[in-house]
Amino acid sequence: MSGTLAIAGTRLLLADAVSPPTTITIRDGTICTIGADAPKDVREVRADGLLLAPGLVDIHGDAFERQVQPRPGVDFRHDIALIDTDAQLLANGITTAFHGVTLSWEPGLRGETAFRALIAAWTALAGRLGADHRIHLRLETYAMDHWPAAEAAIAAGAVHLLAFNDHTAEIARRASDPARASRYADRAKVTGTEVLALAKAVLARADEVDPFVARAAQVARDAGLVMASHDDASPEARARWRALGCTICEFPMNEATGLAAREAGEHVVMGCPNVVRGGSHLGWHSAEAMVRARAADVLASDYFYPAMRHAAFALAARGACSLPEAWAMVSANPAAAVGLGDRGRIAPGLRADLVLLDDAAPCGPAVVGTLVGGRIAWLSAEGAARLA
Repeated sequence: MSGTLAIAGTRLLLADAVSPPTTITIRDGTICTIGADAPKDVREVRADGLLLAPGLVDIHGDAFERQVQPRPGVDFRHDIALIDTDAQLLANGITTAFHGVTLSWEPGLRGETAFRALIAAWTALAGRLGADHRIHLRLETYAMDHWPAAEAAIAAGAVHLLAFNDHTAEIARRASDPARASRYADRAKVTGTEVLALAKAVLARADEVDPFVARAAQVARDAGLVMASHDDASPEARARWRALGCTICEFPMNEATGLAAREAGEHVVMGCPNVVRGGSHLGWHSAEAMVRARAADVLASDYFYPAMRHAAFALAARGACSLPEAWAMVSANPAAAVGLGDRGRIAPGLRADLVLLDDAAPCGPAVVGTLVGGRIAWLSAEGAARLA
């Protein structure tokens, strides 16, 4: 929908408070006015009793992999997967999504062929999806042989965030146990023995990693890409990535590392599922504890899209922070981390990426409608009835 739209009777989740019921007017995809009566000739949607919040900005999510490979070794085309993912994003109020696409030495789901296929599908679907889909390249530090594919995607403008991952030693350790090797073997479509052999082969090239990472970081800096490091184990490790230009610290392993990053003015990402479930499924550091310690300022879907809105409300309900502060962690703060200053807040002149919520729903905040660039992109049954 283009032109002008007014949403009346809604409370607004602003940067520092929740407003009383008011009217917000959207013109040509941008928030125009707040509080003023809508012009007489404008289409008006009544949203009495509902809460209007900034659209969610997800800068680290790999749940789309379940649409690509819904069962181990069972693949579907990436365009079909992205179209279905788009529907999931919008139904969960996510208006901007950075898909965490891993490029690894592994074959299969996280290999070069799959990476190229997803980039091709994303390119072909440009302008045809409801949400703003972007690519978060998760580059394994041992993926030296596959760098040309990544470099080509960066040059084509198909990468919007570059993160450095180092999971190779962990995969080798786990693949040494046949029972645990199947996790990697199934997604790679090889045997557990082959996964272990591949991991050991690339680990033998450890002396190539630092020069490769330095070269990749230089290419990213030259392209103006925001960069992140992943699973930093210490403030010293974070400092090394900082020196390469990584301004985002993803999933630090402890509070001290998160605090060091925040003190340096960097953004620290933790997972929303960790908040909602009350802890990490891997037994790692608590995301809520990181928020309470002011050691994290961004929350991402990680692997479960519905967790984003539920995590924000859970933090507020548990007294970890106010609702506006919690919502900023899933909207304004991630937008700022990746340099998207036009979204993540409700204010005149900003992009009208918005989510209409029933915050009194019995199972937690329910999405009634999602707007992307001022266009109604998704409606629940309640939302459709209100429009009718």
